[in-house]
Amino acid sequence: MGRAEERRARQKSARKARKGAKKGAKKTGIRRFFTWKMVLGYFLSLGLLLVGGFIALYFWVDVPNANALAKAEANIYKYSDGSIMARTGKVNRESVPLSKIPKDVQHTFVAAENKDFYSDPGVSFTGTARGMINTLLGRGKQGGSTITQQYVKNYYLSQEQTVSRKLKELVISLKVDQQMSKDDILAGYINTSFYGRDAYGIQAAARAYYNKDVQELSVGEGAYLAALLQAPSQYDYSVAGPNGKRLVKQRWNYVLDNMVQKHWLDPGKRKGMKFPKPLDPRPVPGMDGQTGYFVEAAKQELYKSGVSEDELAAGGWTITLNIDKKKQKALERAVRTQLTDDLKPKTRPVDKHAQVGAVSVNPKNGAIVAMYGGAGATEHWMNNATREDYQPASTFKPLILAAALENDSTTRDGTKITANTIYDGDSGRPVKDAGGNNVGFAPPNEDHRDYGPITVQTAMNNSVNSVFAQMAQDVGLEKVKKTATALGMNPKAGGFDVAPAMSLGVMGASPQDMAGVYATLDNHGEKVTPSIIKSAVKGDQRAELPDTTGGEVISRTAADSVTSVLTGVVDKGTGTAVRQEGQAVAGKTGTSDDNKSAWFTGYTPNLVTSVGMFGEGKGGKQVTLTGTGGGGRVNGGGYPAEIWAAYMKAALDGQGSAKFDLDTDMGAAVPPPSSTSPTTPPTSQSSEPATSAPPTSETPTTPPTPTTTPPTTPPTSGGKPSTGTTTPPTTPPTTPTDTRGVRLGPPGRHG
Repeated sequence: MGRAEERRARQKSARKARKGAKKGAKKTGIRRFFTWKMVLGYFLSLGLLLVGGFIALYFWVDVPNANALAKAEANIYKYSDGSIMARTGKVNRESVPLSKIPKDVQHTFVAAENKDFYSDPGVSFTGTARGMINTLLGRGKQGGSTITQQYVKNYYLSQEQTVSRKLKELVISLKVDQQMSKDDILAGYINTSFYGRDAYGIQAAARAYYNKDVQELSVGEGAYLAALLQAPSQYDYSVAGPNGKRLVKQRWNYVLDNMVQKHWLDPGKRKGMKFPKPLDPRPVPGMDGQTGYFVEAAKQELYKSGVSEDELAAGGWTITLNIDKKKQKALERAVRTQLTDDLKPKTRPVDKHAQVGAVSVNPKNGAIVAMYGGAGATEHWMNNATREDYQPASTFKPLILAAALENDSTTRDGTKITANTIYDGDSGRPVKDAGGNNVGFAPPNEDHRDYGPITVQTAMNNSVNSVFAQMAQDVGLEKVKKTATALGMNPKAGGFDVAPAMSLGVMGASPQDMAGVYATLDNHGEKVTPSIIKSAVKGDQRAELPDTTGGEVISRTAADSVTSVLTGVVDKGTGTAVRQEGQAVAGKTGTSDDNKSAWFTGYTPNLVTSVGMFGEGKGGKQVTLTGTGGGGRVNGGGYPAEIWAAYMKAALDGQGSAKFDLDTDMGAAVPPPSSTSPTTPPTSQSSEPATSAPPTSETPTTPPTPTTTPPTTPPTSGGKPSTGTTTPPTTPPTTPTDTRGVRLGPPGRHG
């Protein structure tokens, strides 16, 4: 062997020796426990342990008797003083055999909830695991259960979201799937599910939504009822908002498309199907008068707080409302004496269209102490106090001023907007942007009156559209909407678009919404959210209700300045009907386009009340109020203000007068500067000057005098209002009034 071969032999021998030594070396530390063989052993052991545990659980858990829902308790509703208002909770349910349910209607439920129902083992392990993980992580309710599991939950178990309940559901579902036929399970599921409108089971649901027996349901109607089960309250098409309507239609289409996919529905028939709108809800017996409105409003609050519809329907709750019996009687009496006693629907058809909604709120804690929803839940199912489909009109104008003050906004020429800022009040004057360009919006004033150069205070007193249309543009429409929603308006209400017309209050709002907004102003800018529920308990369980008062949403100075300005509306403006001797009152009237709604929302230091009057024709169509009560146009300063005044006088009786504690140096509630030290009010180039003096009428009235003497004589050649010392015209025209103070004349806009 040569030296090369010998060297290679030695190297090979050395490598073998090192490898052997390494192989024989002993592992130390944590690595001893995590060889690949050990890890595999761990997983196998864990798997065997879980399988063994599940087998033990399977033999340990028996199929129980029916749950307590079959023996549902009543829910008790109480007034704020603890006296009983109503008892509800009798389960509206009528079980029907599967043979009475059309086959295609049966398939709608399978298509909606569990397409593989007929072939699955009764459970979805992945869905159950996902639900348990989400429960442990606190993510709330999650989907993924089979029809069998949902039937087991409805019939045998509770609605609580716990891991132990989900494990029981899994085991019982496996046993039920073995012990019962698929048809029996499907029948049980359809007959025990909750469909909303207090309806348990498909027969009660068919009656509640379509007023027919289950065997008469079409496949489209069945698909709607199947879609409802995901969110019965949100998907009730008759009372749902725009988003709810959109979602339930999506769900309805999803159900039918799944039926086509499973060959249960002919594609041609599917293509021609139209969404079957359900009937309006019919009142539950015993829920007549205002009680039905209270109960439904309380339910909606509980749902928002996290109490499920199933939990509430199971009964056993004691729900105490904030409704004060004395104030409630006063509100109902005010509506009767100031309006309904004046109506003659048999001889004046227009009187049939008058609807009233009102909400009264304690601004210190948000408690709804009185609510008027309409003639009664058994006569008019829609709650006028919470509906958001009518325009708040000029009751929105204070929010524009609030946005201006909160944002330190200025006019186009840089003048800071205050109660004394001068604007051009001529009717139909084009609104201009910061560059002086027309934005394509020129709203008329009520009765097309020209006011010429006037202060913001005078514009608020007389509800001058042209001034606030320009102010909204000066502030910035996005900022106006941001302030309005911060104060409590619903940003998703119909018509709440960021557009110049926003200044006329063309979005939807309810008396409850507006009461909350003005309560926040009354509470010096700290948020107030109206709530009808004082407490809700079931045994040791207490509903976690949201806070009704929160932090500052606008500054105290801005809020108090708006309040100060609004006292002028009551003292010398469109709200004089609500003046009370010695009692500080702030408020605003509103009259919408075509006189379809009229409002008065106002407040004292201790109570806020919003009254809305709506023209509602057949089928819920919005119609004009003009001619109601035998008069002309129904302004906010007429019936709504008179209802407000009569109620507030009774509600505040015995409490003594109160004054606003305001942190502001502007507005009608602030004494004008001393005559020995005259001041020159700021002027504005934000609008074109008046080109003529206001016309006169046969019965002129004197408008409120501004806190400072504004320049009012317009220049003869255009430009901003004159800075001279002449005083403004003091006799803006009026129209004749009837004996109730309701202005007569042609329809106007947003007074």
